Amino acid sequence: MNITVIGTGYVGLVTGACFAEFGVQVTCVDKVQEKIEALERGEIPIYEPGLDEIVARNVRGGRLSFSTDVGEAIDRALIIFIAVGTPPSDDGSTDLRFVEAVAREVGQRIDSYKVIVTKSTVPVGTSDKVRGWVQEELDRRGGKVRFSVASNPEFLREGAAIGDFMRPDRVVIGTDEGDDHAIAIMKDLYRPLYLNETPFVETDIHTAELAKYAANAFLATKISFINEVSILCEDIGGDVQAIARAMGLDRRIGKKFLHAGPGFGGSCFPKDTLSAAYFARELGHQFEIVEASIRVNERQRKRMVDKIVYALDGDAKDKVVAILGLSFKPETDDIREAPAISIVRGLLDRGASIRAYDPAAMAEAGRQVPEMDLCKDVYEALTGADVMVIVTEWNEFRMIDLQRAKEIMSEPKMVDLRNVYDPARTGEAGFQYWSVGR
Repeated sequence: MNITVIGTGYVGLVTGACFAEFGVQVTCVDKVQEKIEALERGEIPIYEPGLDEIVARNVRGGRLSFSTDVGEAIDRALIIFIAVGTPPSDDGSTDLRFVEAVAREVGQRIDSYKVIVTKSTVPVGTSDKVRGWVQEELDRRGGKVRFSVASNPEFLREGAAIGDFMRPDRVVIGTDEGDDHAIAIMKDLYRPLYLNETPFVETDIHTAELAKYAANAFLATKISFINEVSILCEDIGGDVQAIARAMGLDRRIGKKFLHAGPGFGGSCFPKDTLSAAYFARELGHQFEIVEASIRVNERQRKRMVDKIVYALDGDAKDKVVAILGLSFKPETDDIREAPAISIVRGLLDRGASIRAYDPAAMAEAGRQVPEMDLCKDVYEALTGADVMVIVTEWNEFRMIDLQRAKEIMSEPKMVDLRNVYDPARTGEAGFQYWSVGR
């Protein structure tokens, strides 16, 4: 089977590489020549554990190739995945211009049956628009070609995407009612996962589109909920981690995403919650829980800035803050909507100087916030700092030599926004310590 994945961003590249690992012939397409040339040289544009090896292996095996020739890639494929960017607009709606451009290009090119699949996270009704855009281009050139449209949302966690694709919790496939041919083709593509007894949800297109938003909105709500609880814990002297454990042991709730901290970020949760809220308003409803989650998340970042300023005796002006972690989560270089970036900007606005270190995300963070001093490691960042702030829970931040840190810092203070350290241990090491909800 031949498939084409249009878009070589995070979703497109992981999707293409993993399908090639299944033994499928995959062409990944992008309009950016430099990006394709870099991929052909084996240079991976994103940090994702294991992705470089899987790309290299399948390029060597002849199952994975890269191209800027969209038309040729469309011609050879039975299934065309649309995996281009869907950035948010200022009002929370989703910008579909890249999806439309791809759909129209497909309509201008196809001359035989294809299954056109939206893999990008798109609002409900986008597949209908894709069908319309393809058909408009077919009509314009007088073509009479049958095609199917399907929705196959991705549920990939950055930092664990390869495992999520190869061993998913579920695969959701949405098609038009009665389109058995498209369903059969998609199930054949995913046959290796059927053999592994992966749960499959076969449904209509609108339900499949909404499923991704519903999942991400619910997970974002869990994060905002536990952050609300953390505020109560700070008021009463409670321990949010003990509460999260007590909650998580209830199988109806589950322990995942019950970690108090600086709030959610990344390419999915912020965009998808805004989009879900916008979509509900367009239907005349208020998605109250999701809108509250968004507000809580925005407030939590401001609270973290206030917490750091409090640790600086109420005044950040001319103080040196060591920020450890810039990506929105460990094992990725993604800083889209990262809490660290908001926190850094908030501290800069209050007159602080920032010394920062992250194992993977410093290049892009430095471009976005050039006022930061980027450091080569943890201890360079801590040198001369008035406070250490752990914002992203990379593993290397879990075993900092606190005695060495104390010797090189101006003040032995730690603000632990991920509750990585034990308060007693930091106290024994001579540090003043602040965390979230403890």
